[in-house]
Amino acid sequence: MSKLGFIGLGIMGAPMAAHLIAAGHEVFMTTRSKVPADLLTGKGKACDSITDVAKQADIIFLMLPDTPDVAKVLFGDGGVAAALAKGKTVVDMSSISPMDTKEFAKKINALGCDYLDAPVSGGEVGAKAASLTIMVGGPQAAFDLVKPLFELMGKNITLVGGNGDGQTCKVANQIIVALNIAAVGEALLFASKAGADPAKVRQALMGGFASSRILEVHGERMIKRTFAPGFRIGLHQKDLNLALSGARTLGLALPQTAGAAQLMQACAANGMQDLDHSALVRALELLGNHEVAKA
Repeated sequence: MSKLGFIGLGIMGAPMAAHLIAAGHEVFMTTRSKVPADLLTGKGKACDSITDVAKQADIIFLMLPDTPDVAKVLFGDGGVAAALAKGKTVVDMSSISPMDTKEFAKKINALGCDYLDAPVSGGEVGAKAASLTIMVGGPQAAFDLVKPLFELMGKNITLVGGNGDGQTCKVANQIIVALNIAAVGEALLFASKAGADPAKVRQALMGGFASSRILEVHGERMIKRTFAPGFRIGLHQKDLNLALSGARTLGLALPQTAGAAQLMQACAANGMQDLDHSALVRALELLGNHEVAKA
């Protein structure tokens, strides 16, 4: 069994770390708040600092909100890099900038350690069910080493390419998810405003070519008004900003992505940044002065 580190025990990180502990691994953990009590079972151990985690563990996982958070945890005072010994592996499962990821990898590699960027898709539901999609960038040997651990947290695990390619894949994922949420929101809003029962419309569409995981899960959230966060609008905003920033660098136009980003911005401007990203439908409802359904 490996000695593992896990930094960042939020909505996603906590259940991911729990799967590693349940498999019998020794997991040294720290987070911005207190390590959840339910993780301090078996070989789950709370550490006082990031440095302590990096010293104790051979493979260190990060699950953090944004690029600056990862930079600080890796290279800030008392960060991971200061405590790394040669031969260790850093695995960043956050969703952050592909360009910055490449630079982070170079710095970690210079210390004699491997680096994998391994962002995930599947939200809180996937994290709890160990059914996450994991998109990995980095060297084959490091991927082969960590893959058995990935398999404890996810189902669809792909080595996309070199460092940064995992994050690029995640940005592409977030574009598709955002546009699908917007499409489902528009469809259900149209149906409801026209006088049809949106729940029945969703049920009918689930049997046709329009069927999707977004229609299944997020369409139900829109109808039942259950917007407690599985993945917050504020975090999806961050991911779409990464897409649009990358598009500018690459000389690309992503008009639909820009539209979805503006809908999320409208939600955030109305105090909804901490709701689930399915609440993007609220921006459409405000524009149309009509709700898909009543709470």
